[in-house]
Amino acid sequence: MKIAILLKQVPVKDATLELSGDNTWIDEDDVQFEINDSDHYGLAEALNIAKANDGEVTVVTMGPDRVKDSIKQALAKGAHKAIHIDDEEMSSTDPLTRAKVIAEAIKDENFDLILSGLQSDDFGYGQTGVLIAEILGMPHATLVVETEILEGKIKVKRELEGGWFQNAELPLPALLSIQSGLTDIPYATIKGIMMAKKKPVAEVDADDLGVDLDTGAFKLQKIYTPVKSKETVVLDGDADSIVSQLIDKLKNEAKVL
Repeated sequence: MKIAILLKQVPVKDATLELSGDNTWIDEDDVQFEINDSDHYGLAEALNIAKANDGEVTVVTMGPDRVKDSIKQALAKGAHKAIHIDDEEMSSTDPLTRAKVIAEAIKDENFDLILSGLQSDDFGYGQTGVLIAEILGMPHATLVVETEILEGKIKVKRELEGGWFQNAELPLPALLSIQSGLTDIPYATIKGIMMAKKKPVAEVDADDLGVDLDTGAFKLQKIYTPVKSKETVVLDGDADSIVSQLIDKLKNEAKVL
């Protein structure tokens, strides 16, 4: 069984970030990067499915040379090989364009199952996985908390709002977005780290894929830091009037009631 896990590299959570000169991404100088948090759970589920079904896990990631560190981490945790879509310019690209590039890079791999995390820690769109499924003509399911491989299909349990769940069966090949916390995150062992050095990593130049990068659903124009402001409002009147004014402001302005 051939399984792909879509992996994204993002700035570490406690990084101090400065905006780039054109205000469309961050200044990456002195910024450390790590595997996107929810992608750890996608990787863990991919490894579990592969172990139970004599499968092979391929890490698929896009980005500049720095993403190779995250590829090595995923390989050390048990993935069998990787595809690195080399690109220096798409850090702030919209999800549709990213999906087109990734889909073009993997369309001939004939994966039986593609997994992704729920969403990225940087932009948090939560769209790339399902867009890839649409481009490749695959059925897909999001917010997956349980999986079971059947003959030619996969049974999933999805987490909905309000404590509800949905059970569904999808024909393979399919794409799933894995809910965070589905399974324990694997850790790399010394043996795994050593073996990772020998595992194959296919390099794909994004420029060679022939994808028109100007056909995205939208174009990011500016990232900015919210302006901090502090405003003190004094409520006048007797106690009943002040309480009434306070309730009105909490309900209609702060919208916390």
